[in-house]
Amino acid sequence: MRFLIPSAVLSFLLILILGSSAPRSTEAPTGFDNKSNGLTDDATHQADQTKFEEVEQLTDGLGPLYNAQSCRECHQNPVSGAASQVTELRVGHQGPEGHFRTPDIPIAHGAEVISGRSLVNDRAICPNAAFPDKEIEERVPETETIRTLRLSLNLLGDGFVEALSDQTLIDLAAQQCKSSHQKICGQILEVPIVEAPGQMSVGRFGWKDQHASLLSFAGDAYLNEMGITNRLQPDEVTKLCNRASEPNDTPGSDGLSDIDHFARFVRATKAPARDSQLASSTGAKNGNALFNRIGCATCHVETLTTAPSGTKINGGMFTIPDALGSVTFHPYGDFLIHDVGTGDGILQATREHYGNRVFQTMSGYLSKQDFESSRNKIRTAPLWGARLRPRLMHDGASLTFRDAILRHQGEASHVIQQFGKLKRDDQEAIIDFLKSL
Repeated sequence: MRFLIPSAVLSFLLILILGSSAPRSTEAPTGFDNKSNGLTDDATHQADQTKFEEVEQLTDGLGPLYNAQSCRECHQNPVSGAASQVTELRVGHQGPEGHFRTPDIPIAHGAEVISGRSLVNDRAICPNAAFPDKEIEERVPETETIRTLRLSLNLLGDGFVEALSDQTLIDLAAQQCKSSHQKICGQILEVPIVEAPGQMSVGRFGWKDQHASLLSFAGDAYLNEMGITNRLQPDEVTKLCNRASEPNDTPGSDGLSDIDHFARFVRATKAPARDSQLASSTGAKNGNALFNRIGCATCHVETLTTAPSGTKINGGMFTIPDALGSVTFHPYGDFLIHDVGTGDGILQATREHYGNRVFQTMSGYLSKQDFESSRNKIRTAPLWGARLRPRLMHDGASLTFRDAILRHQGEASHVIQQFGKLKRDDQEAIIDFLKSL
């Protein structure tokens, strides 16, 4: 006997089947409890955190030029992986043709010249007992008239940021440009995936969006901030005073190098949590509505959703796991670069961030990216966890939320005009909202 299923019932069943197979987003876990977001178990996460907090010594390959001895030195307020008040120094000058040029910095009384990087390290390992007559401290030449400080970035929740699809960021840039009638247009930069030579993706990490991969970011920071060479960045900035074997970062008994532990630690961090008491207050709720109404949310985007689990990213080198797939999170940022009048004029130095090998093999790809136009642009600062930052904006020069708001110009000029037209109580409501983030 045959049973005929009415078409209406069949359609309903198809909807149920298709609906159940579509990925459903979940909310990103938040908190400052040093626990995993589910990517790893807590024991593994704590072991990775120990690596992140480890203090590097001369025998580990520290330096010869460096800024810090541990990742947590620059990323630890209130917990490891968060932001801090620590800044780094970047300089350069404008060449006769009008383009940005990185500095040439003599060290060791002119014995060597450091070039090809905008970063100026604050520390050096010598003179020391082994090299009492070597002085390699970098000092900024007077010729370098473009100078800026940059605050260390928050890393909590960046595993969700890495798991955003390129298309999500591309569509966001196009949508905000269209909806603002070309007044606010975030710039997309495709950058190399250092662990996947020849592959590129949309940048989202660093003040200039210089990296798309957390492993690439870790390799860059390990060399340029601590002087630790690794498989992604195997070349020392200088060999003066250097006695450690190369590369400094080698695999442990588990087959993982320090940079692998760093990347896994960041990927497993929870997103910054809001102040629930302030967030539920009438003032903060009103401020949130006003924040959206005057246009702040055009760049400080509240909600984004990661790509589905199983999606291959970073040139095929990383597959989004269940803990990071189809997850909704609330960064209050767009991870695009904009000109809001506070740009520092520094052009990202591609050799510095991607290493000599990638720079040489991918020079053709890099030349097609409009890096020069990004000189005065800065990545939108994600506002999650902003209440825990005593210094604001990319350079830390703004000490109150009002200071930071009023510094916005350029693409944000119209929004700031709208803020200025608000009653003082309404302005304070927006600030109350920011204090809840």
